[in-house]
Amino acid sequence: MQTDTSCSICPRRCGADRSTGAGFCGMPAGVRLAKAVLHPWEEPCLCGEHGSGAIFFCGCNLRCVYCQNRDVSQGLLPGRAFSARELGELMLRLRDRGACNINLVTPTHYAAALIPVLREVRPRLGIPVVYNCGGYESVDTLRALEGLIDVYLPDCKYFDSALSARYSAAPDYFPVALAALREMLRQTGAPVFAADGTLLRGVLVRHLVLPGCRQDSMRVLRELHDACGSSAFLLSLMRQYSPEFAPPDADPNLRRRLTSFEYASVLETARSLGFRGYAQSRSSSGTAYTPDFRNATF
Repeated sequence: MQTDTSCSICPRRCGADRSTGAGFCGMPAGVRLAKAVLHPWEEPCLCGEHGSGAIFFCGCNLRCVYCQNRDVSQGLLPGRAFSARELGELMLRLRDRGACNINLVTPTHYAAALIPVLREVRPRLGIPVVYNCGGYESVDTLRALEGLIDVYLPDCKYFDSALSARYSAAPDYFPVALAALREMLRQTGAPVFAADGTLLRGVLVRHLVLPGCRQDSMRVLRELHDACGSSAFLLSLMRQYSPEFAPPDADPNLRRRLTSFEYASVLETARSLGFRGYAQSRSSSGTAYTPDFRNATF
């Protein structure tokens, strides 16, 4: 994954020496966090009574032009450096505050640093560890995480390579994401729930329906169904796209909201394919559910 001089943690394999500089992700080797909070706005099976123990990492290996967390994913806010000991203590504090899981948000480029922390802390946590990522993952890195992650929470954003290149600078997104999903499923098996409905183990795939992209969304769902079936993982079909996060020079479609027709047609496809999981209401679109990263809390 990471040598002293060449980073290959993610599929970019950018080769950066992150001990002296930043990789494609925009981050050096040391862990930097933007926020840690009990987060009530994840899917119901991930929130429990008090919320998910979300730890937001700085940087990202994707370049999504509409990213709602761009302040931290694209380095506009520097975050705070954490040592391995401090990160482990933070996980335990979130647990003690009532978190039903430890939710590692955008952790991909820190996987090498997370492995020893999780090996030390996970036996004492007593709650699941969630790997919340953009889906653009290296299978080798995921294998190195085996036994340390209880719930994988990947996106599956696009099928079309031109779309994934234009919106996330990742023309190989779908084949990479599908290979990663298969590895996640191999590790976790089918979803397992606690008596209170919280997810203890398994994979929950998120797909955000983008304006003007409903045909690609339906293709994503069909391809996932053909490759993995409809019962191996849960599906969260997201309606929360907000044009407020798109840059002024974005495609015209990204400067408008998703229509009810667009979302309903993709939702009907998901239902016809037999997927289980979650849908969102129209009210989910907006800025109210995005954490304020300018007010960093740990």
